[in-house]
Amino acid sequence: MDEQPTTATAPFLNYQQERIQHWERMAHRQDRRQGWGGYYHHRLAQIYRFLVPPGLRILEVGCGSGDLLAALQPSYGLGIDFSAAMLAQAQQRHPQLEFRCADVHCLDLEDSFDVILLSDTVNDLWDVQQALEKLSQLTNPSTRIILNYYSRLWELPLKIGRSLGLATPTLYQNWLTPEDVHNLLYLSGFEPIRSWREVLCPFGVPLLAGFCNRFLVRWWPFQHLALTNFTLARPAPRPAQPDVPERVSVVVPARNEAGNIPAIFERVPEMGSGTQLIFVEGHSTDDTYAAIQAALQAYPQRDALLLRQKGNGKGDAVREGYAHADGDILMILDADLTVPPEDLPRFYDALHTRKGEFVNGVRLVYPMERDAMRFFNFLGNKFFSLVFSWLLGQPVKDTLCGTKVLYKQDYDKIAANRAYFGDFDPFGDFDLLFGAARLNMKIVDLPIRYRERTYGSTNIQRWKHGWLLLRMVAFAARRLKWI
Repeated sequence: MDEQPTTATAPFLNYQQERIQHWERMAHRQDRRQGWGGYYHHRLAQIYRFLVPPGLRILEVGCGSGDLLAALQPSYGLGIDFSAAMLAQAQQRHPQLEFRCADVHCLDLEDSFDVILLSDTVNDLWDVQQALEKLSQLTNPSTRIILNYYSRLWELPLKIGRSLGLATPTLYQNWLTPEDVHNLLYLSGFEPIRSWREVLCPFGVPLLAGFCNRFLVRWWPFQHLALTNFTLARPAPRPAQPDVPERVSVVVPARNEAGNIPAIFERVPEMGSGTQLIFVEGHSTDDTYAAIQAALQAYPQRDALLLRQKGNGKGDAVREGYAHADGDILMILDADLTVPPEDLPRFYDALHTRKGEFVNGVRLVYPMERDAMRFFNFLGNKFFSLVFSWLLGQPVKDTLCGTKVLYKQDYDKIAANRAYFGDFDPFGDFDLLFGAARLNMKIVDLPIRYRERTYGSTNIQRWKHGWLLLRMVAFAARRLKWI
């Protein structure tokens, strides 16, 4: 076992020794996954498999017999626990994983991980902040730390369940609220992304358990009765060096926008170490393609590329443009110029300084110009912002603003996991938003002032596309919420 910290006190040592002895005894009891109590651990594994894609480097603190870690199929999995008997079981059950007998309060590893798990572990720690500070040293900018911990509302029911043999016996616990955990994460160098509740019925009652734990727990007031709280966090942003600018690719889907093309070349600013413009012309009935060709000749100083779209829809155009992008940062700019190109450097700064990992434009904060958005379109956007904030677990005030910005390396991860949702989104906005939420990226809204069109008319069909959005809400609920 790792050396104890020099500041360790007698109460700390007694506390740890008491728990080591307790879990050593538990290791020699009947397999704790048997019976009704085992359903809870099965449900936790389902949730974690949704949150953590296979093939990542994963550290689990308080791994016990290693079943949760093994269920996530890591490329490299390391489990730590202070019970040697538990770890002996874990190594026998899962020889493909690595296990170490160690105390997280004094953990000394020279490594970093994609995901760090603490499943029902913070309840048992002497000093949660010290443990989290140790874990913060094992992160990289894209690391995610995921914790689940019992709700205080269940203190008495769990006590009764343990006395009846329906739950694993434990010693006295830390009963932390999500607010407590958020504060401890903040003090330890992490930034919470979102919190939510799971497991309304911890027993494997046929039909009832699935209904309660997949559907009912998502709604008020039942969500407040859940057994376990989940919190997902990332390392606190560490801004990139200001003297290391990053290259930007701006994808401009363009259909029937001939009159706006010269202004795009004139108004899109140079950002970072250079800005690439990628026009994807989408079967226009006006002379948009010719207008872009002419502008390429008129503005030879601009690094610009013209593609003729093979498929249909804005989403397909964005994906085609991204496939040809060579920038570190990817942006979308709608060719109607209702989002001013002069605002793009603000998106660059928000991403470059790591304030977010997915920067989403918002048109619904500042007053709009008189004819920028029709009334029913405005109401629809407000409605869908509330619905999608609930679906994604992060506040997203405007889902259909065309300007969205992320790193190319993060887009590549979204594209690699696209099969989970399929090719369902003709707009492109939801493919990116759902993909970012699925990969636990930090989404941040950036308000802009929305302008009137000066050329052409919108390609959005209010009622047809509104019905399509409702269908997408139902689809996303099945894939993101009701797992």
